[in-house]
Amino acid sequence: MTKENKSLKIKTSSRRKFFKTAAKAGAVAAATVAMPNIAHAAPVTLKMQAAWPSGANIFFEMAGDYAKMVSDMSGGSLKIDLQPVGAVVKTSEIGAAVSDGNLDMGHWVTAYWYGKNPAASLFGTGPSYGMSSQEVMGWMEYGGGRKLYDETLAKVGYDYIGFFHMPMPAQPFGWFKKNVTKVSDVKGMKYRTVGLATNVLTAMGMVVRQLPGGEIQPAMKTGLIDAAEFNNPTSDSQFGMQDVSKHYHLGSFHQSQEMFEIPVNKKRYNSLSPAHQAILKNAAYAANSDNYFKALVRYSADLAKLMNEHKVNVYQTSDAILAEQLKGWDKIVAEFSGKDPFFKKIIDSQKAYAKRTMKYLLMNQPNYKLAYENEFGPIAKVKI
Repeated sequence: MTKENKSLKIKTSSRRKFFKTAAKAGAVAAATVAMPNIAHAAPVTLKMQAAWPSGANIFFEMAGDYAKMVSDMSGGSLKIDLQPVGAVVKTSEIGAAVSDGNLDMGHWVTAYWYGKNPAASLFGTGPSYGMSSQEVMGWMEYGGGRKLYDETLAKVGYDYIGFFHMPMPAQPFGWFKKNVTKVSDVKGMKYRTVGLATNVLTAMGMVVRQLPGGEIQPAMKTGLIDAAEFNNPTSDSQFGMQDVSKHYHLGSFHQSQEMFEIPVNKKRYNSLSPAHQAILKNAAYAANSDNYFKALVRYSADLAKLMNEHKVNVYQTSDAILAEQLKGWDKIVAEFSGKDPFFKKIIDSQKAYAKRTMKYLLMNQPNYKLAYENEFGPIAKVKI
């Protein structure tokens, strides 16, 4: 072999080694781009306790829907360990437990901390001024409500971030031993509700008791109370209210709007990545729509079951009782506003928002009842 041929062979071999090495490096780089997280970090898990029992409970199910959305949106890197009522603390202690870090998160409603400050009810179960839950949530996010909510949390000593979901339909006036149509029918009646509604219905002459959901049916069965409300046809039937009453009154101003509150411990929240923080927030928005769609289907189906299978008589609450409820709200709002300038500040904000937005909405909405009855006949006579 000549010197020149030997030199050419060495150069050719070197080039082959170079390209072979480069090809291997490129393959590794490509694999790294395609699968950047081969060694996955352990998922972040947040412990949440709900105010609802597990099993056949639609509210616990909706809390689970939110938890699943958080997991799905994060690709499994953020998980919620959802626990039922009483697993760690009592319902009334959820806010404090989240603030102290004994829980990372909770799932309840603001009316459950009404005892710490009556203003809590204004972020869910306050006066309507024409607003439904949808509009109250709009006020929270775009009408100045969130700033006032944060101020209320600070006043009661709760150190958490709050998210909201599920704009609940107006709650029924509830279950009675007979059809009630006049204000005199309910005066002196022992009745269960929570939040500011206790004050409103007391102003109507009712004797109000605040009881947890699980105690309502037994209390009515034993005569501790004469009438009660909880929330909706699905939850009410799950509690077995159809076994103690056959008279169900829908639509009421005592709690005409409400939504779930998800408190998140502030330090725990701040320790999360910006992506995980955004997921907790945006999963609440996603659950907001999903829960509402589910509620319409389930509530209407369970109302039909109450009527057809359990022979429950269903009524719309009379205008006479609704008008008296509004008078009760006016009285209570004036009393609380007179005693607490901050309460009045929240009320004034809600009134300003409702006055503007509801004028548009109420004038723009056609008479949907007219369209329904055009197709199906008088609503009270429609069988479902």
